[in-house]
Amino acid sequence: MNQGKYVFAQITEFLPQRVFDTIAAKYCGNKYVKHFTCWNQMLCMVFGQIGNRQSLSDLVLCIDAHRTKAYHLGFGPNVSKNNLAKANEHRDYRIFTEYAYHLIGIARRHALPEDFELSIEGNVYAFDATVIDLCINIFWWAKFRKTKGAVKLHTLFDVKTSIPCFIHITEAAVHEVNAMDMLHYEAGSFYVFDRGYIDFERLYTLHRAGAYFVVRAKSNFDFKRQRSFPCDKTLGVRCDQAVLLAGFYVSKDYPEKLRRIKYYDEGIDLEFVFLTNNFLLPAHEIALLYKYRWKIELFFKWIKQHLKILTFWGITQNAVKIQIYCAVITYVLVAMVKAKLKSPLSNYEILQILSMSLLDKTPVKELINKPILQNFKEPLCNQLNIF
Repeated sequence: MNQGKYVFAQITEFLPQRVFDTIAAKYCGNKYVKHFTCWNQMLCMVFGQIGNRQSLSDLVLCIDAHRTKAYHLGFGPNVSKNNLAKANEHRDYRIFTEYAYHLIGIARRHALPEDFELSIEGNVYAFDATVIDLCINIFWWAKFRKTKGAVKLHTLFDVKTSIPCFIHITEAAVHEVNAMDMLHYEAGSFYVFDRGYIDFERLYTLHRAGAYFVVRAKSNFDFKRQRSFPCDKTLGVRCDQAVLLAGFYVSKDYPEKLRRIKYYDEGIDLEFVFLTNNFLLPAHEIALLYKYRWKIELFFKWIKQHLKILTFWGITQNAVKIQIYCAVITYVLVAMVKAKLKSPLSNYEILQILSMSLLDKTPVKELINKPILQNFKEPLCNQLNIF
């Protein structure tokens, strides 16, 4: 990296600006704009995410304090609270949505599998949703309950690379299972769901696409056992069966056989029942696949703790979506920096280092790579040799 550039300018070089400008032109984002473009807007939002700014006023105050550096940081010549607020309110959020998906594609190609023990050739995805609470008096459009507002973040998470592949934002009143209709299933890949996503008609759509699912069964699951397979109880598997759905309507929604696996986890002293359409993997590996679903819970916890998606810098639906997608862009940017510079640090450690070094001119590679101290030599050593 160029040592004369600020750290923020160095990391934003990983963001392809030409692609962003093409997307912005598609949605007329820079129409009638003279100075503060969509690119300047996105860089300001990413700067606020990495710098952990608490509000729009806080972000603009910090940028204004370094206005002599604004050109080199990519913010443009005129950043004000009014400009940024209006841009978040009126510019199409789909610009940031499409750009986030483009960056996700780049990051998934460069990221290496992390902490994945199973030898599965296809991709492994976890699908879940999290609720972000909002004040109903301010965010009147975010309907949830009579006295409470919220939005729901539906996410498809790549378990192998720890990168979100699909983000969909709805009102919190929308049930999670409805977001399954927006997924495009990959043949040969595994999709892991919690029991809130049991909808056999939608699961059969996944099955016909050539993909596999693993879902936790509900306590009232009604079935007809067809046959039992031998299982190794030393690995925690209590039973492995081929079953058919017993209900009249659900049997029409999913007319083919399912695999039912009962698994006992000694670590937490709980028994789980899983359903899957895969009859090839060993039963204990199906149970281990469901354990990897916990990664998406860690992702939700990570972005809520370390990025700004719980307090918002605008009150309109468009502003909220822009901020959430800019948080996703920031997360993916950190993952890209980690992968391309081959840093041994975690995403959290890299984010903390960057947040303290945005206006420094140290090369990023030196910041996020631990030095090997035994290879360092003392320069200009004047000490005489003893022997």
